[in-house]
Amino acid sequence: MSGFTSAVLIQTVPVLLAALAAMFTQQARILNVAVEGMMLMAAFVAIAVGQITGSVGVAVLAAVGAGVLMSLLFGIFTLRLNANPLVAGLGINLLAGGVTVFLLERVYENPGGLRPDEFPELWSVSGDWLRAIPFVGPALDGQSVIVLLALALVPLSWLLLYRTPIGYAMRAAGEDEHAARAAGISVGRARMTAVLLSGLLGGLAGAQLSMAALHFFLPDMTSGRGFLGLAAMLFGGATPAGSLGASTLFGVAGAAGDRLQGGAIPNQLVLAVPYIAAILALTAARMGLFRRIRSARRSRTAQEAADGVAV
Repeated sequence: MSGFTSAVLIQTVPVLLAALAAMFTQQARILNVAVEGMMLMAAFVAIAVGQITGSVGVAVLAAVGAGVLMSLLFGIFTLRLNANPLVAGLGINLLAGGVTVFLLERVYENPGGLRPDEFPELWSVSGDWLRAIPFVGPALDGQSVIVLLALALVPLSWLLLYRTPIGYAMRAAGEDEHAARAAGISVGRARMTAVLLSGLLGGLAGAQLSMAALHFFLPDMTSGRGFLGLAAMLFGGATPAGSLGASTLFGVAGAAGDRLQGGAIPNQLVLAVPYIAAILALTAARMGLFRRIRSARRSRTAQEAADGVAV
């Protein structure tokens, strides 16, 4: 069981970080489809810099810097040049894919990928205190530091959004731009802050993806995880806890898909399992299925309480 839970964590964390990245921009009313490109560029930079320097810390910082740089481009296009966020985001994704393939061909002369002979191990965390945590403890033992950081970022994101002036400003800019300006809030600054935070989180997601277990970079290795994160954020209502829950759902689907490979089910269908889960989840959320279920449950509870009082 701990092996499956560990696989779920590995599948969940990049999606969770992408979901949190999209959540901050969504709170500021910016639909951020550029997370995929941020992750892809960060994954490439992490491997390239790690190969050159042999330093884990420098590689992770470089990956985060690459994610922030891509988010800065996205912010300039959308907030300064008033480009459509969807068009700008798709452009960032295409730019990241093109630049990484170009560098693989021109610099490394290997369009198939970048596979260093030696690469520093990403820091892992282990100890009896981790194994003592119920249910998830054994799965957390030995995971990369980014996995634990991603889980810690869920409550930290909640605190930032709902208990700090920066969070108030981002949410105010997203809820009512004119009222925020009347209250003295710099809407542009608040939205740019949200975009840069998304780049930081996207950089961490890319570093985890390429450094934690693989130690190499392949073209388009993100394989839509940025879009899965966007779907998790939308399904989770653009909240930290909701994003965690939806990301875990997709992580379970991905881990289950890995377990099914090599069986009677075609591999192409197995690889599509997490994306099918995302489509079904978004469809259900769009149809208001879960809202109706909660409403029916509340009505039933109220009716039972009224019947109890009548008796």
